[in-house]
Order: sequence, then structure tokens, then C-alpha cells
Amino acid sequence: MSALVDELLAGKHSALARVITKIENRSPGYREIISDLHRHTGHADVVGVTGSPGAGKSTLVDKVAAEYRDRGLTVGVIAIDPSSPFSGGAVLGDRIRMASNAGDMDVFFRSMSARGSLGGLSTATTDAVTALDAFGKDVIIVETVGAGQNEVDIVRTADTVAVLVPPGSGDDVQMLKAGILEIADVFVVNKADLDGADRTVQQLREMLQGRGGTAGHHGGMGLERPGGDGDAGDDGDAWDPVIVETVANRGEGVDAFIEALAEHSDYLDRTGQREAQERERFAAEIRTLLREDANRLLSRELVQRGGIEQYVDAVVARETDPYTVVDDVLAPLRDCLDADHPR
Repeated sequence: MSALVDELLAGKHSALARVITKIENRSPGYREIISDLHRHTGHADVVGVTGSPGAGKSTLVDKVAAEYRDRGLTVGVIAIDPSSPFSGGAVLGDRIRMASNAGDMDVFFRSMSARGSLGGLSTATTDAVTALDAFGKDVIIVETVGAGQNEVDIVRTADTVAVLVPPGSGDDVQMLKAGILEIADVFVVNKADLDGADRTVQQLREMLQGRGGTAGHHGGMGLERPGGDGDAGDDGDAWDPVIVETVANRGEGVDAFIEALAEHSDYLDRTGQREAQERERFAAEIRTLLREDANRLLSRELVQRGGIEQYVDAVVARETDPYTVVDDVLAPLRDCLDADHPR
């Protein structure tokens, strides 16, 4: 185990910051660090906060972190920012978002670049959550970019997902129907003091009732049971998403939001869903890493063969075809696998 890992496990915030920097930059040795930290994880509640731009995600996360601190809990916040198309870095990486928690070392805030991920989450986010969990943070909040219905990647990282919906004409709720509905365990109608908030809450209720009262990525999609906010069903295996109203800039509704998160956390433990989703999460992570490593190996193989352009030239000249090229490039890998596991 490296000295850096020892320092992180000993509670040194400087070591935590350095580890996350290594993770984000994919610096040499970061994989070994994650491997060492993995055995020390599994204790934090991970909350995902997503929703359309302008919904007030950062303000709510700031107030929620402050409330958790008042309750004696330590907090880690990973805020995913839009990535620069030129550098790949976070466009707003240095902005001050945690005004209520400035100077509090038990609220560790880190802004990370989305690095072009369609789901709004960097592939390094899961590793950063691992570092915060191993460090001992009680609650880890992941705030996504807020790019609309592509924000679904958060379900691969968070135990509980909150989707913010600002009051409006109903367009935002219509957008939710297109996909993000399925990932919400808690809906938050933020800026509830604005005109249209009641209508937005009503639209959400009608939308959930139209789906048989159930939704959410942890809630047994498709189960037919009566609706009702915020509890498991009579059969004990379905979760009805909670709808919470907040005015985050004044701290109103923050307590109710945290209670909704706690109820969902209890539900995960009571029904065994937490273990089930953890298995799904690790399976997805393994598949992702396999794809990344396989792509890297195949790219190296292409380079060693002189690059892809020669194959493109041959395909354009109709001397071969894409399927034959792929069979040719993959042949060494296929032969190795067949040798280890003959059919």
C-alpha cells in the first residue's frame, strides 16, 4: 500500500485531494490506488442530484451539505462541470459553489470535468466516490452537469437519485417523460415560491400515477400498485418517488428533502435493494473497464499494424470489407482466448 493511500486512510484531506487529482488525470498508479481503497468502502450514502440547468442544483447541494454538517455528519461533494471542447477540463472548475460551507474541512468539495460523457458524469467519478468513501465521508453528493435527459449515468454511481424540476410551463415535466423519470427516487420542485410551482407538483403527481404509482431506478419498475408518495408498497418491494418542494436559496424544504433521502436509504436496506443495486453497479463498472481496456489494446494493435488508414484504403478500393478487417485485427485476441478456453 502506498504512502499516499496510508495518508488518505489516516484522514489527511491533502492526500484525498491528491488522490482525486490522480484519478481525474488518470495518472500512473491511480488504478493501484483504487484497488487498495476498494476494501475500505461501502459505508457512505451516495446521493445523486440532477436536473435541467437553472433548476438550482448547486444552491440546494450547498444547503443540504450545511444541514448534514449541523447533524454531525461529514460530507463529500463532487460537482460535474461541462468540459471544455479544447482542453477537456472543467469550464467552471474553480468557481465557488459551497458558500455556506467555506472553511469547513468536513465538507470536501471537488469540481470535475464531464470530459464529454453523454451522461454528464466523468468515467472518473465512480473512482472519486471510492476515494471519498474510503476516506470516511458519511454522505457523498454527486451533482451532475444538468444537460437534460442524458443525465442517466448517475444511476450507476448513486444509491439515491434526486431530480430537480423548476416551476415552469410544463415543458420540464414533459422532458422528464422522455427518459429521466425512470431514474428519480426523489423529485424536488425547487424555487417553489415562484408562480407555477403548484402546477408542476400536480403534473408530477399525475405523471407518476399514470405509471401505476411507481418509478425510480430502485423501485421495481412496472409493478402495479396504488400510488402514494414516499414509501415502499404493501408488497414491500416497490418505491414510490417522493415529491418535495424547496426554496433552496432560503433553506426552505431542505429538512424535508433530507428526510426523503433518509427514507429511501432505509427502504434500500429494508428490502435488500441496496445489495442488489451494488451488484448491478459493480457488474456495470467491470463491463465498462473491460471495454476501455479492450479498446486501448486494440488501438495499440492497430498502430503496430501501421494504422487504420491502410485498412480504410483497402475497404474504399473494395479489396476487402470492414467485417474482414475486424476479423483480421481481432484474430490474435481470439486465438489467445480460444487457447485458454477451448470451445
